[in-house]
Amino acid sequence: MEKNDLIIHLKDICFSYPGSAPVLDNLNLKFYRGNRFGLMGPNGSGKTTLFQVIMGLLKPSTGSIEIFNQPARTEKDFRRVRRKIGLLFQDADDQLFSPTVLEDVAFGPLNLGKTRDEAIEIGRNTLKFLGLSGFEDRVTYKLSGGEKKLVSLATVLAMQPEVLLLDEPTSGLDEKTKEILKGVLSDLNLSYIFISHEFDFLTEIADSIYAMENGRIYFDHEVHVHQHVHAHPHGTYVHKHD
Repeated sequence: MEKNDLIIHLKDICFSYPGSAPVLDNLNLKFYRGNRFGLMGPNGSGKTTLFQVIMGLLKPSTGSIEIFNQPARTEKDFRRVRRKIGLLFQDADDQLFSPTVLEDVAFGPLNLGKTRDEAIEIGRNTLKFLGLSGFEDRVTYKLSGGEKKLVSLATVLAMQPEVLLLDEPTSGLDEKTKEILKGVLSDLNLSYIFISHEFDFLTEIADSIYAMENGRIYFDHEVHVHQHVHAHPHGTYVHKHD
């Protein structure tokens, strides 16, 4: 990969919550344009924390961050990052705050300097792309869990990001909504990292699937699928069979 294709470069990142053991422990990551990879790992392995560090929502104790070949240290740096990288939170209620769906989806474009008419048009087109036409005036807190997840994704896509960080977006979704999400991701010309415990889903939307454990990503332990249809990264990823 060319250096100009390097989007996210984390080097020796460490992070701990107060009074706790390290969540990220000398973590390294190089993420390139065109990458689409899934990230699996047990609860507490640092997956969500990793996303929050990339977005500047948490500050590592040591290590360096470069986004699009530019150092990211200050809040000003991370404001630039957030214009290009969209984060879908694990809990849709953390993402939705406006009274109606269209207001929520148009908020991001407005924040980027679009006029009200431009933002509304972007919002409507984004909802249409996700199969949510007719949702514009729906009250956000009255939506179902699956509808909230899709509307949350719409708020991120309306910002027209170059990269997506998706934190457990399939959690709690029914099969129909998962199929919609799968189709959307297939149609997007975007790079993304997708956190999920659902291996079967990841195999359909990710080019590679890696394990995260003990605060590190194990790129040399790529998750493989076997003939009897289950997976683990050479035994290092804690898993169970139903």
